[in-house]
Amino acid sequence: MTTQNETLPYEVGRLTRGWIAMVAVLLILMGVGGYAYYLQFTQGEIVTGLRNLGTMGGATWGLYIVFLVYFIGLSFTGISIAAMIRLLGLEKIKPIARMAETMTVIALILGAMTIMVDVGQPLRAMVNLFRYARPGSPFFGTFTLVIAGYLFASQIYLYLDGRRDAAILAKKPGRFQRFFRLWAAGYKGTPAEKKRHNQASFWMAIAIVPLLITAHSTLGFVFGLQAGRPGWFSALQAPEFVALAGVSGFGLLICIAAIIRKVLNAEEKLNQDVFEWLGNFLMFLIVAYLYFMVVEWLTATYSSGGAEASVSNALFTGEYAWMYWLTVATLLIPFGLLVYQFIFKRYRLAWIVASGFMVNIAAVVKRYLIVVPSQTHGTLLPYGIGSYSPTWVEYAVVLGIFAFGTLMFVLFIKIFPIMNIPENSEGGE
Repeated sequence: MTTQNETLPYEVGRLTRGWIAMVAVLLILMGVGGYAYYLQFTQGEIVTGLRNLGTMGGATWGLYIVFLVYFIGLSFTGISIAAMIRLLGLEKIKPIARMAETMTVIALILGAMTIMVDVGQPLRAMVNLFRYARPGSPFFGTFTLVIAGYLFASQIYLYLDGRRDAAILAKKPGRFQRFFRLWAAGYKGTPAEKKRHNQASFWMAIAIVPLLITAHSTLGFVFGLQAGRPGWFSALQAPEFVALAGVSGFGLLICIAAIIRKVLNAEEKLNQDVFEWLGNFLMFLIVAYLYFMVVEWLTATYSSGGAEASVSNALFTGEYAWMYWLTVATLLIPFGLLVYQFIFKRYRLAWIVASGFMVNIAAVVKRYLIVVPSQTHGTLLPYGIGSYSPTWVEYAVVLGIFAFGTLMFVLFIKIFPIMNIPENSEGGE
């Protein structure tokens, strides 16, 4: 039987068996993650692989902080693409703007969740943040710029971008009509209103660009300003964090766009040109990050000593070497594929999507190599070499957080169009 909501664009309101099955799987994964966190919360972080530095020979930051950096990195690309589309008039990739904005908001929420599960006592941590916060600390900047200001600005930008489409859909009867009216907030689409709306979005994009650069640099400073931690203390940490954020974010956005293209049969909207543009930009970002890796390698090889040498040896030839060279391979292979396509103009969607997937593997592994080795091998005191191995609890919690983020995304695309409605549309297909 046909329902009213089936006339909405991009399958908004249409629940298929495959979608319901996906939601069920995601809920199960969230349940497993919730149970794992319950064990951690009630029994303490002894159920994780985290241990104190020094005499306990462990790492106090582990998988949770790895994915904190990863999620915040994803948010960087999402809002930066949306801002570039607005500021530079990149109409060719406009169909992915809302995907990017949604990815930003969800990634920031997931980043906040990883912080909460890492601190052990999240409620106490939130209270103490206001009681003992030091505005000059990079940690304070991470919370205020990234989790608070950055998230708020991204939500406002997503709201402004969707008002026009919400006003169009509010005219159609259905179960989401009140929701669309609330989002539209009286938007009528008059010339004067469109002008004000475009101006507001433009200046919001102007404000977001320096905010997101500052926010991600601040996250890099959390590591780079720790003079007593070999492997972290470096002026390259902030720009390296920004570059790797761009690589992982563009890669994931390519994968998301490809999935939506397939699921919604949106080959015309998400055409080859969109993926060619994303692939070319990803190629240049990989070049930038490979440069940072080469500089990092040269510095560690030619001038490191003592504890710095211990960290670099563990990375390049020691116990973390397989992860380091896996990172190199999953950056060089996509780079080669993208360069070949760029030079010979023989673009293949499968190669671009595979490149996006591989660079996200590289991003996760590289962030692990940023966080962990400097704790297990980077002590300046006469302690032995430490170790860190995540337990199933940590893996389950991270998987549950991923499932929650995926659930938010798949729910969003069923209650609101994931791409902008064409100018000549009145809300139908």
